[in-house]
Amino acid sequence: MITVYGIAHCDTVKKAKAWLDGRGLAYQFHDFKKAGVSEDHLHAWAKAVGWEKLLNRQGTTWRKLDPAEQAGVVDQESALALMGRHTSVIKRPVVQWSGQISVGFKAEDWEGLAPKV
Repeated sequence: MITVYGIAHCDTVKKAKAWLDGRGLAYQFHDFKKAGVSEDHLHAWAKAVGWEKLLNRQGTTWRKLDPAEQAGVVDQESALALMGRHTSVIKRPVVQWSGQISVGFKAEDWEGLAPKV
């Protein structure tokens, strides 16, 4: 089963869901703005892809953070704590494929991850 983690109104998440729908792939959607993200998920994602890839330093939420809070992100522990408090700083979507995790959406990368139907 494919699980897409993100925020419903995020344009990249919408593109990702449309890509999956266009291929007839079933998936679950977890809106982490509404339902949150468990500490276990954050740790598993960071282990799979690295906390640096998981942290979205380009987004509006990051830019709106106090500079001291931004400067406080120096390692995995501080990054995951920030992501737990501000889920919008997690790069989207995070997708759990069969045993693999991907972050962000690039159709060419997803071709190799998606199960063949």
